[in-house]
Parts: sequence; structure tokens; C-alpha cells
Amino acid sequence: MTLWFGGDYNPEQWPKEVWDEDVRLMRRAGVTVATVGVFSWAQLEPEDGRFEFEWLDDVLGRLHAAGIGVDLATATGSPPPWVLRAYSDVAPVTANGVRLGGGSRQHYSPHSPSYRRLAGRLVRALAERYGSHPALVAWHVNNEFGCHVSRCYSDHSAVAFRGWLGERYGTVEALNDAWGTAFWSQRYATFDEVEPPRAAPSFLNPTQLLDFDRFSSDALLELYRAEAAILRELSPGVPITTNFMGPFRPLDYWRWAEEVDFVSDDSYPDPADPDSPVTAALGRDLMRSLAGERPWVLMEQAPSAVNWRPRNAPKPPGGNRVLSMQALARGADGIMYFQWRQSASGSETFHSAMVPHAGPDTRIFREIEALGAELGGMDWVERQPVPARVAMVFDWDARWALEQPSRPTALNYLGIVSDWYRAFWDRSVTVDFVRPGADLSGYRLVVAPVLFAVDGAALDGLHEFAASGGTLAVTFQSGILDKSLHVNPAGYLGRLAATLGVRIEEFAPLAGPGDAAPPVIAVEGELGPLTGRLWSEFAHADGADVVAAFADGDVAGGPAITRNAVGTGAAWYVGTHFDAAGLARVADALLADAGVDGILDRSADGVEAIVRGDATFVLNHRGEERQVVLGGEKLTLAPREVRILRDA
Repeated sequence: MTLWFGGDYNPEQWPKEVWDEDVRLMRRAGVTVATVGVFSWAQLEPEDGRFEFEWLDDVLGRLHAAGIGVDLATATGSPPPWVLRAYSDVAPVTANGVRLGGGSRQHYSPHSPSYRRLAGRLVRALAERYGSHPALVAWHVNNEFGCHVSRCYSDHSAVAFRGWLGERYGTVEALNDAWGTAFWSQRYATFDEVEPPRAAPSFLNPTQLLDFDRFSSDALLELYRAEAAILRELSPGVPITTNFMGPFRPLDYWRWAEEVDFVSDDSYPDPADPDSPVTAALGRDLMRSLAGERPWVLMEQAPSAVNWRPRNAPKPPGGNRVLSMQALARGADGIMYFQWRQSASGSETFHSAMVPHAGPDTRIFREIEALGAELGGMDWVERQPVPARVAMVFDWDARWALEQPSRPTALNYLGIVSDWYRAFWDRSVTVDFVRPGADLSGYRLVVAPVLFAVDGAALDGLHEFAASGGTLAVTFQSGILDKSLHVNPAGYLGRLAATLGVRIEEFAPLAGPGDAAPPVIAVEGELGPLTGRLWSEFAHADGADVVAAFADGDVAGGPAITRNAVGTGAAWYVGTHFDAAGLARVADALLADAGVDGILDRSADGVEAIVRGDATFVLNHRGEERQVVLGGEKLTLAPREVRILRDA
């Protein structure tokens, strides 16, 4: 594939006389690919079984004649009104038993037989007509799976859940053992007695909740697979994708990434948030990690403001370019938008677009045009690697388990991961994300934050990484439960207790979500005075060196940070969560121990640097001038400047 540049094109929103201008402006802007048909089901099938394709024939013909490729969507993300009217089982049901209506989007249950049949029929009709169309460069299945309805609790869902459990456990006895149903008299005699975790008087069974999270992610993935199977049959050789949404909680993207031909992502960092470049970078690195050896594309972003925040701040001049170049630097092979032309009506009327309401004589379109021209000369970056010597373990099971209501305390998995990621981003250290059990041999430093529920094989892999010469860092609330959410029989930390040289006796969480001023705890030691947050615990160093200790409270004197020599490597344990300054010191110590340097000799607030292929991208996300040092040379960056330095 070549570098993509373009966006969602929704010509059905406009009269045909606008289409000629669209194509003319696309060519002027350097558009190479348009995503077509994402929300077109009602236009494609206005009545049950009656298809109208002539308008789409016209659109694809115009784009092809202009040399613009088409990423053709299957349009199954938003069923037309006639679907809900004729097939009541299509509507999703909430945990409280509320049947959701139409008038929006994603108003379908993944377990509805009617929805599956109708969606499959539509996809087959599209593939039969356009599977070998010369404009077609990719298939785009559905849209943002699970964005609004990620869990359905209907009777069809209950039947599907029981079937999924039967395949997972084989016998109801095995399910009872995994779910610990001896507690609260929850033992099941048959799978038919099992229900989805609907609204209940008190805490629901934790393993039931986790299995329903797994099941719900798999159920939507099954919809993707069903559509992809039709496309592969009728349109062989054309790559297939569906758009992810960064570190989206409801879907285990490690499993999803195995099914797509290339990874694509929708990313909407808030221009009003000074930390949004870090949020965006984390999402880019996650997509690159999910893709592995395959390409990934930034499928959606806004050229300026969105329309769904309390305050919809516009991107400042230059902001769209710097964030687009950030994606390119972190491995993207395409820069796309929602959408091409700003809607004149509907729920996203005020969501910015490549061609805004004010037309092409605007700041937004001039920036789009300039970026398209720039990307047109950057084919050299396509498929180039982004090297990383630091990895961070990211796991959806651990996230789902940690954030359940019946846990040691309320913790935000992504928030903790993001804080750790920020410490490396500030140092221009590129991070890969890995799933538990992944091959770690290519890294010098691996960080496992709050890996709450994990199997023994993954813990063994972390041990082997450290024993083989790597530097391992594990945080509090890791290795606490196995994958069935049973307390690790080897004790907290499981296999890693010996690796880390630490024994955890009792938890002493510091903060809850309702605390107006969350308490902190002093930590003192080799890294200087630090401030711990969220967590403390009664712990013991069993062979590890104490780098820092808790200095007050009931846990005073206990280890807060330890380091243990393991084989030819080292294993660190961090028993609290630090503020930004504290995490910076911890990150510096870990990087020094691992022998990893940042790309920049000296960075500055809001500046990041990434190496991709033979190029070093240096990006200033701030509206003020910044100075950094790279290879001993001082670089002065203008506000929101992107400097691309290529090896001679």
C-alpha cells in the first residue's frame, strides 16, 4: 500500500452537483484514498431486500477517474429505520432491561439473528458488485465496533453467552470451579441457569463479569469475522480492516488485531488539553504494536474541533500538521480524517471536516492542502520501522479485572499506564506495547504496570526476561490473581515474588475516587524524597535491595521501591504510584540500569522525538519556541514546528 491521505466521504449527504466540486478539491488537496459508504445502509437498501447501487456506481466511477482509491465500507454500523421496525430482536438491551431505540447509530445487538442475516446479505451484495472494482483498495468493515453499545443483555445475548461458556469450560463443573460459585450460593447445575450479569442487588460474581467482558469483545469480533469471510470469498486479495479507537476499554484489540489485514485507528485528542500529545502518542504506539509487521493507518481524526465535548476547542494553526506527523513518525502509513465535507445537518453538523462550512478559502482547507502536498513527497517513510528498546505490558484482562467494583480499591488502569508512558515520552524514549507472554528478547527494559490478573506462563516470561539480562519493572497490584480471578496460590506477585525479592503481606490503598484531596505518602531513599499516591502496602524485602522506603503512615519503614539482581539482569518493584516528578526519577533510574538513552540529549516541555527508518522526527507541540539538543547539536524549534532530519 502507498501512503493514504483523505477521509470519510459521504456524498449521499449532498446533491450531485456538489460531487464534481468534491472530486476537484480532492485532487487539489492531494487526496489518495476516500472512505466511502460508512453510513450508507439506508441509501443502499431503502427497503427490505431492495438495493440501489447506481448512485454508488457513479461515486466510485468519479473517484477512480480522478485517480483516487476507495476504502469501501460495508455500511453495517447503522441499520435503517425499517430494520428496527420489522425486526424487533435487532435492538440492543441494557443491563437494566431497557431496549434501545433508533434515531442514532449502532442500534443493533451483535447476538440478533436478524441483524446478522441482514448485515451478511448487504455485505454479500456489495462484494458481488464491487469486489473487483478498479477503484477498490480496501474493505472497511462496519465502523467503530462497540463505540456506543459494547455490551448487550438481551435474551439472544444470554443464549450466546451460555454457548461461549460451554466452549470455554466444557462442563458446568469447570465453570463452577473457575467462577468460585461456592461463595454466596451461586453454584449452577446446568449452563441454562447462567444469565448475563444484568442489574443485581449487590456485587456480581467477578469472574462472571470478566467472562462477560471477554465474551462481549468476542461477540463483536465474530460479527467482523462473518463480514470478512464474505469479503474474502467474493473479493480475494483486497485487504480488510475495521477502525479501532486507541486504548478502547471494551474490546481486546490484541485479539482483534490478529484478524485485520492492516490496523486502523480513530484518534481525537483534545486541543484544549496540554497533555493531548502524550495521549495521542500512546495511541499511536499501541496501534504500531498491535500491527506488528503489518502497516497501520490513522483512519479518522478531526482537522480542527469535534462537536461532542463540553468545550469543542479548535486545533490551533499548525496543530493538525504536528499531530499528523506524530502519527506518521510513530509508524502510520496513512493520514485520514472524519470527514471530507462538513455536514449541513445531523448529529455531527459542527464536527470539523477537510472542507469546512466556510468552504476551501479557509485556514482548515489551506492546511489540508499543504499537508497533502507534503505527504505526496514522503513515500520514503512507508513501511519503515520504528525501533523501541522499551516495552510496556498492556492487557485487557488485567484492565477489566482491576476496574471491577469488588476490588482492593478503585484504580484506573489506563490512567496508571498513561502516567508511566508519560515519563518515557518526556525523555523521547520510544515505547512498544506488548501482551502478556510476548517475546521480550528485543527489549532492554520492560515495564509491567498493574498487571492484576495474569497467568503463570506470562509471569515466567517476565522472569526469564530479567534473568537473561533485561531490566524488569513491576508495579503494585501485579500478579495478584490468575486468569480466573482466583488469588494466586503462590501468594501476591505469584512467581514474580522470588524474581523481585519481595513479599506482599497486606494492601494499604491511599485514595478512593471520591476523595477531594487524595492523600499522599512520603517516600525516601536513593532517588531522593518522593511523593507516593493512590497506593501503599505492608511489604517485605526478601533478598532485594531497598532503593526507597515509605517514610510515614502505618507502612513506614517498608519498601516502596526495590531492586533485585536476577541472573544477568535486574527486577525492580514499585509499590506505590508517584506524581510526575517521582515517576521521572524512577524512569531515569530504570533507563540508566537498562542502558537506554533518549533520542534527544536534552528535551523540553511539549517536544518529542521519534526515529523512523533513516529519519528523526522532532516535533514541538507547544505554541511557543522550544530548544532541544540532539547529538550534541542545539535545535531551536518554532511554535508547532516539525523538523525531519534524515541520515545522509
